[in-house]
Amino acid sequence: MFCKEMPALEILRRYWGYESFCPVQEKIISSALNGDDVLALLPTGGGKSVCFQVPALARDGIAIVVTPLIALMKDQVQHLEEIGVKAMSIHAGMSRREVDAALNNAAYGDFKFLYVSPERLSTSLFRSYLGLMKVNFIVVDEAHCISQWGYDFRPDYLGIGDLRNAVDAPVIALTATATPAVAADIMEKLRFRSPNLIRGGFERPNLSYVVRRCEDKAGQLLNICNSVPGTGIVYVRSREKAEETARFLSSAGAPASFYHAGLDPDLRAERQEQWKSGAIRVMACTNAFGMGIDKPDVRFVAHLDMPESPEAYFQEAGRGGRDGKRSYAVLLWNGTDVRRLKQIESSAFPSLDYIEDIYQKVHIFYGIPYDAGEWRELKFDMNAFCTHFKLSRAQVSHAVGYIGREGHWTLSDDTEIRTRVMISVSRNELYGVDLPEAGMDSLIETLMRGYEGIFSYPVPIDEAAVAVRCGIGVPMLRRMLYRLSLEHVIRYIPGDRADILLLKHNRLRPGNVNLSPKRYAMLKEAFHERMQAMLDYVEEDGSCRSAFLLRYFGQEDAPDCGTCDVCRGRVKRVKELEASLASFIRSRNGAYTLSALAAEFGTPQNGCVTDYLSVLRKMIDDGKVPPYSD
Repeated sequence: MFCKEMPALEILRRYWGYESFCPVQEKIISSALNGDDVLALLPTGGGKSVCFQVPALARDGIAIVVTPLIALMKDQVQHLEEIGVKAMSIHAGMSRREVDAALNNAAYGDFKFLYVSPERLSTSLFRSYLGLMKVNFIVVDEAHCISQWGYDFRPDYLGIGDLRNAVDAPVIALTATATPAVAADIMEKLRFRSPNLIRGGFERPNLSYVVRRCEDKAGQLLNICNSVPGTGIVYVRSREKAEETARFLSSAGAPASFYHAGLDPDLRAERQEQWKSGAIRVMACTNAFGMGIDKPDVRFVAHLDMPESPEAYFQEAGRGGRDGKRSYAVLLWNGTDVRRLKQIESSAFPSLDYIEDIYQKVHIFYGIPYDAGEWRELKFDMNAFCTHFKLSRAQVSHAVGYIGREGHWTLSDDTEIRTRVMISVSRNELYGVDLPEAGMDSLIETLMRGYEGIFSYPVPIDEAAVAVRCGIGVPMLRRMLYRLSLEHVIRYIPGDRADILLLKHNRLRPGNVNLSPKRYAMLKEAFHERMQAMLDYVEEDGSCRSAFLLRYFGQEDAPDCGTCDVCRGRVKRVKELEASLASFIRSRNGAYTLSALAAEFGTPQNGCVTDYLSVLRKMIDDGKVPPYSD
């Protein structure tokens, strides 16, 4: 029960419109409001945000929410603002002035949530404001990122432990994927005052797991689309394969589209909305199709390529059937998948000498000398970099990621960089400028009134808001800004989307990059174990698929689901054996011996589910056949 001064249920009703929490949410919220550190393990779609947003609203002060996903920050900030809660975010792509303004609001405004990317925690600017904030909770989303044993370790997360030295507030850590070893490591790294793990039920009784070994994956996929009505997701590894799969399905009469990180942001948003509304039935996609996937009536999730880990598979497959109705998670595989995974393992861990060489080449590519570059944000074009140095993209990608794991830089994928404008002439000179087009006077006036400091430095502008105030469209606004820049009236830096590489320190000299062989070996071993677990999952033909996955995540007493391909196959084999036994006994006019059974069916296999003696005993107990005479 919640204390009287903690109106959690009232907050839930007011802002979310629900009358009650689910039991595990109530347990997590109660623990947090009692001042305990809490690690919440909840499945994808398990209502994680409520578990920290309600306690934060029930307490005076502001919650610091650490998450690596910029899209998630923006989505949750927008949702909170829509329900009347003040929230803000700080992430890669923001200027120092924007960050400073946001932190000032967090310290002196009445904001309830500050979403922050983990690399911002250790900056001097963030630390300078931290003591001025009244922090009620430290929230750590995607908490598995703090564990070196996790599949998505990020060294910036280690700074959260140091945050506890400056902030006397309980921690609410949340993740959907943590093995027992990872969960223990999370609590240790976050300096829990006492272990406190609250686990939600990961069973999905309505989700049937199916694994099929096949050479004709496209044909099998088409059969799935034709036999399972409703919306579906098809996960593939590459952008090219997503497009190819969508074309194949559409040409075969199963309406489909594709989604990946290479699409324009507006097009991605449009396709996601079309899929959620049902205008697109099947979405062929890479793992970029993850954020905002809260559609409850997904009837199937198919994987045409084997994921690298059970963690990734469990999350993606779990996007099916959130409405509680029968849905299917189908993984299609063959020997090519096994060979590809082993190739990935090889390329994922290039030599430490190669990794250090990539570190130096990145700095050379951007003209950064030794002992310079700290906190620079670089628009990192992986393809251009690889082309320039004639390098393999796959190996470079893994090397860049490994350097990030060692804490030298942070790579933020597909980051929005806002349009920036600076008025280049003085206020007095501006009134004498002959502007070339009608409407430019209004535009300049809007910029002057709306953006402080615009005469001193390039300030980020909200293109949509400026266009509305000027009574024009965004394309027209961009054309006018470009024209004004040609006239040297303004400095115009168009908005963009790019991968941003944030350098954590000055460039180190060769031999001083400090790549730990011990950590390298540990991460390589952990990768191999996860990959092997994935191979074991698809090759398993005697253990329930659901129980296999749940045991991987530490739920040792996981029951058989009864609906996966293994469970259904077991039931079929038992029924076939029952029919054979009944036929044999009828042929003996009901008189039979164990030795006669052995001669007919062979030696029983102890413990096997299709052991004919165990099936026979149940048939005898159920009165279907008479007892044997031995």
